[in-house]
Amino acid sequence: MIAHASELAAFVRVVDAHGFSAAAPALGLTPSAVSKLVSRLETRLGVRLLQRTTRALHLTADGEAFYGAARRIVADMENLERQIVGQSGTAQGPLRVTTSLAFATHVLAPAIGAFLERHPLIQLDLLPTDRVVDMVEEGIDVAIRIGRLADSSFMARKIGEDKRLVCAAPSYLARRGMPKQPEDLLRHSCIVSRERPYLNRWQFKVEGRMLELDVNGRIAGGDGELQLQLALQGLGVARLTRLTLAHAVRDGALVPLLTEFSADEPVPIHAVYPHRRHLAPKVTAFVNFLIEKFTPPPWEI
Repeated sequence: MIAHASELAAFVRVVDAHGFSAAAPALGLTPSAVSKLVSRLETRLGVRLLQRTTRALHLTADGEAFYGAARRIVADMENLERQIVGQSGTAQGPLRVTTSLAFATHVLAPAIGAFLERHPLIQLDLLPTDRVVDMVEEGIDVAIRIGRLADSSFMARKIGEDKRLVCAAPSYLARRGMPKQPEDLLRHSCIVSRERPYLNRWQFKVEGRMLELDVNGRIAGGDGELQLQLALQGLGVARLTRLTLAHAVRDGALVPLLTEFSADEPVPIHAVYPHRRHLAPKVTAFVNFLIEKFTPPPWEI
């Protein structure tokens, strides 16, 4: 298997700095993240490159043989990067971006044409997924993440926040009536999730106290996109994020319900990217575009 550039750079920096902690600031990562990169490199090569002790760090015989070539490769890459940035400083080249399917579909896709028009030398690779992506392993430049951030080894800039709303189609409400109190939902058909039953516990605030309802219904949808389509058909009451249903609400295809009883706390949305000393102009351009385009957030209702 071919070693990743980030793994080679981490290995060389650790050797040059005589330790993971000393190498971390130059790489813009935490010591644990640096250690992880070097361990991955050793796994790829099938050999141990560094002998770790509580007091010192030493190259193994294999590490000695590998270091010279790795150092030359890293130096060549750094020189090439400096030449490219120095020549123009222009946002250009391939840009790999990952985000959730809902954000990609309802928010990013409608806006991305303006970004590409503004930066014609960028080739965008958009990777929508609801799984947790290892940015280093998969070569991701920017990840748009919804929720609290757990990994402090990356830079993050907030681009907005979101929360869930209860809603239903006018056709459903015409048949079943408008719920006036949260408890009325227990007599309605709600669109639920069998795979993630915790999502079927809906929170409300009634007269200053928290109320949790375990809703149920005849139809289950595995993800927000499917639940949106079911709700649009008038098949039940759904609880979805604003960025998923904003367009449908503005068009009158869905009606927000029980908003005066909302207890959902806003969830932050961040653009996350590796903390590098020389950040590529394409990354800076994309993150700045997101903040500009989503201020105020287009999913506000």
